[in-house]
Formats: sequence, C-alpha cells, structure tokens
Amino acid sequence: MIESTKGIVFHTVKYSETSIIVKILTERLGIQSYIIKGVRSKKAKIKTALFQPLQLLEITAHHRENKELNFLKEARVAFAYQSIPFDMQKRSVLMFLTEVLARSIKEESANQTLFEWLWKSLIWYDLAPSPGADFHLVFLMQMTKFLGFYPKNPERASGYFDLQEGVFVNSEPPHPHYISGITAEMFHQLLSTSFTGLGELSFTSGQRRKLLNCLITYYQLHLSGFGNLKSLEVLQQLFE
Repeated sequence: MIESTKGIVFHTVKYSETSIIVKILTERLGIQSYIIKGVRSKKAKIKTALFQPLQLLEITAHHRENKELNFLKEARVAFAYQSIPFDMQKRSVLMFLTEVLARSIKEESANQTLFEWLWKSLIWYDLAPSPGADFHLVFLMQMTKFLGFYPKNPERASGYFDLQEGVFVNSEPPHPHYISGITAEMFHQLLSTSFTGLGELSFTSGQRRKLLNCLITYYQLHLSGFGNLKSLEVLQQLFE
C-alpha cells in the first residue's frame, strides 16, 4: 500500500554503501523506519540532506502492515527552517530535543494530537526571533500532556512536588524523588507558561540547570527505558 503523510525525522543510520535507514515520526502511521536505497549516490533523486534531525517532511512510502522496515518512495521538505541552521543555540536545543523525543515516543500507532503540537512547536521555535533560554523547559513540561504524566492538581504551587506520583502535596513524600521550596515554585511556573510567555521567565543559569535535571528525572521515572541523555551536558554548557 502506498501512503502519503507528514513526517518528522528522528534518526538516520547508514545502510550499505549507498543507502540509509531513517526513523520518522509520521502523522498517519506513528513511528516508522524506512530504507532509502541509493540515497548516498551522486545520481540519487532523494538527497541525504533531507533527513536532518527534526526536519519537517512530506513523504510517500510503501507501507506493509506488521513490517519493521518499509521503503521510502518520495520525500520533500514541508517547511524549510529559516533560523535554526544558522543559530548555534537553536541547533543545540534541537539536538537535545531530538534525543528526548527518540527516547520518549516509540509507538507505531499514530498520535495525531501529539504530532500536530510537535510540528507547530518546531515551526514556532524556528520563527521566534528571541525565544530565550527556556524553550526546552516549557517544551518538556508541555509534552508530558501528550505522554500521559502531566502534573496533577497544577493549580497548587506550595509544599512539595512528588516527581514519582506527579502531584503537588503538603507533606514530604516518603521517598527521595521530590522537589520543594523555590524549585517546586519554579516547576509550577513552567506549568502555566506557554511559548509566547517565555519572556516572562527570569530563571538564573543555576535555576535553569536544576529545573532541567528535575524534568529529566521526571521523564525517567515515568518512561521505561528513558535512560541518561548524551546531549545534556552540551545543552547545559550552552546556557551557563
């Protein structure tokens, strides 16, 4: 069956001398892996440059049910990034988000709501002239809505936030996975911040680092196999 859909590139690996395998989050089919033959040859109709991390594409592919690997027939850029390729900070953030997304989204079934949010968020980030240093924090917080562990009772900011249970509580949890005080208040502030409200955040580099570590711990506690992020250190150094 031939399927046409939007897609967001997650990961690419070499396959033979002239071919690649690319993992793409698609709007209609969820996560899919495609082989593209001859793409690394001089006469290739589809160029490898199309498959940069988080590139937004329109693709057509041969799709077979219950097959782990399908064949990509056509691909073209659906939205050409205008600032990200020339902005080191934005490129570093996208490298980090690519790793987070690859570790967070593994289902083959489509999640159109998540896909549309991700698509629009990446375009917004590219077009934003001054997104600030906190886009990745708000991004991680908002994505928990689609992954199923958005914090409960978000109207409360006092006391403790139990990272394990995903809820604000009045008393100290009986385990080490919680935050309190100013860190819990800042964590709550992220809950009510949209991308357009990024300018209202005024975290210091130390606070930003602490919040990012809290969010990563939160993901690790709620997503099996999330593990440690290789791109974390680069991102933290960027915003020091």
